[in-house]
Amino acid sequence: MLYRSQQNWRRLRISILLLTGWWMSFSIEAQAQRYKNNFVPYSSVGLGVGSASYYGDMAPYGRVFASTFRMMRWNVSGEYTRHFTPNFAARASLTWARIAGDDFTMNKSGQKINQGHFIRNLHFRNDVKEFALVGIYKLIPDSRSYDRRGQYGPYLFAGIAAFAHNPKARLPYDQLTDEKGRWVALQPLGTEGQGNQDYAKPYSLVQFAVPIGVGVRYKINQRIDVAAELGFRFTSTDYLDDVSKGYPDPSVFNTPDNNNTGQSASNAQNMSQRVFEYVPARKGAGDRTALLQQYLGLTESDDPMGYLRANPDLYETRGSSGRRGDNYLLGTIKINYILGSPVKCPPLK
Repeated sequence: MLYRSQQNWRRLRISILLLTGWWMSFSIEAQAQRYKNNFVPYSSVGLGVGSASYYGDMAPYGRVFASTFRMMRWNVSGEYTRHFTPNFAARASLTWARIAGDDFTMNKSGQKINQGHFIRNLHFRNDVKEFALVGIYKLIPDSRSYDRRGQYGPYLFAGIAAFAHNPKARLPYDQLTDEKGRWVALQPLGTEGQGNQDYAKPYSLVQFAVPIGVGVRYKINQRIDVAAELGFRFTSTDYLDDVSKGYPDPSVFNTPDNNNTGQSASNAQNMSQRVFEYVPARKGAGDRTALLQQYLGLTESDDPMGYLRANPDLYETRGSSGRRGDNYLLGTIKINYILGSPVKCPPLK
């Protein structure tokens, strides 16, 4: 049933991509025909900066506020927009966004902490490089030319995007040197057994997304606008965080070079299972012992790691294999420069 649900969700996402592309092309063409005799198309370019938030196994939808703000990171973008009609435009954009998640940070305090995730002690960061094509519907239409556009302009957008990503995490804290571990790429390690016999193949580092969102622009002068935009990305992967299913059989890590990647098997096993680290895995400093004792109902003299080894059912789940997959949200402030319309020569008589 779970496999069938995942297949249905993948088909739904593909259908959304196709329908969005069809809607964009049909709407823009129809509106262009309607206004072609009395609207002068124009173009604009823009730059943006803002925030990036991730939703997935380490940032659940059931804790929207914490998931959005507690591990918020950044994004920068550049774009080109063509305004075809008073209501419709199309935009091509490049965005570099960093997203992150951390079981310790998300579950060390609060009313809705997940003790199982705190015990799991996983984390990641991921730099997403996105190319998107979206259609824009302006709720307040432009006038006949760019210099007559209104002072304010709310809009909606939807489209398709392709993105490259590469989730990373820190190697375990080095007690001998008292140093944080370096960041390493997780996909080549096969932390859930990927690439080994009886396991799935390694997940792709190039994926697709469906961007949808809202925005509002403000006219500074005839050539310059500023805009604020909030855009959600429904992605085609459950591995933005390198977490999806369960822990693999430890025997898959027994080869000297796991999956022929040049990475050691010990690194793969260490990054797959972080339960027995006394320090928060991402911070590489501090101590989880007191909180683990509290969550497990132990006394100060009890060793939480020994208790966990004797009770593996407390950490048997690595990921949720959720049908929603992993998604991300971008909030961006932009400045746009109007290129204007080409000067047309008068017809010869």
